[in-house]
Amino acid sequence: MEKEKMLYNSLRERVKIEYKLYVLAFIFILIADSIGRISIPMKIGTFILFPIFYSLILGMLSGPECFKIINSTQVKAASKLVIVCICPFIVKLGVNAGANIQTVLSAGPALLLQEIGNLGTIFFAMPVAILLGLKREAIGATHSINRESNLALATDVFGSDSPETRGSLSVYIVGGMIGTIYFGILASVVAHTGLFHPFALALASGVGAGIMMASATASLSIIYPTMAAQISALASASETLSGITGIYVAIFVGIPLTKKIYEFLEPKLSPKKDLKNEVKGEVK
Repeated sequence: MEKEKMLYNSLRERVKIEYKLYVLAFIFILIADSIGRISIPMKIGTFILFPIFYSLILGMLSGPECFKIINSTQVKAASKLVIVCICPFIVKLGVNAGANIQTVLSAGPALLLQEIGNLGTIFFAMPVAILLGLKREAIGATHSINRESNLALATDVFGSDSPETRGSLSVYIVGGMIGTIYFGILASVVAHTGLFHPFALALASGVGAGIMMASATASLSIIYPTMAAQISALASASETLSGITGIYVAIFVGIPLTKKIYEFLEPKLSPKKDLKNEVKGEVK
């Protein structure tokens, strides 16, 4: 993959273009954190809104399509800052993994390999993505659950301006807005069927996305108040393992598999495209 060219000739030029992004991000953090988490109990589950939801809404409203607080040049500059913002989270993930190494090593095969189950969604999501008109964006959008670590991986493999990374970022944003609500309701609906043990549902809540896990466990804790502590502990352990194993599954299985499926399905669903130059980026 070719290295991307620098956008700026100097630090001064960069700050001149991006300073408004830094100020807005800080303001949005203050607003979102002040609002905090909002939980609304419902018959079918718990409707939960997290601070990231408010931040995303504020960010979209400030764009050139709405209130025009920032322009298209600053929007493009912001896309390259995503990986910078995600890096502290990746470091935190590594620290947590080291602190919980005994938990990781002592976990059973089902817990360690649970991330493999997420690969099944690729076979469903990829055809839908292509039918909806996505091209190379479909690779980034469907290779994983697309949380922070997966978005960082897509940025590293394909480049921050690539269609694949745009697809990954799109799912990351939608997941932050809708995924938390969906997970909270889904956990409640499945729990009310009585088909699964509460601990199994707790383990299933740790999919590699902290806010989605929190939403699901909040709903489960309301349904099973006497098991709330165990549900939280199991979900956290599962979340830690999913974060650790998920990135390797995405590197060695998820992205290569998604690219192969894309190469196979794209000519059949959209035969006019030339695939030779379509799929770029290699996992080293």
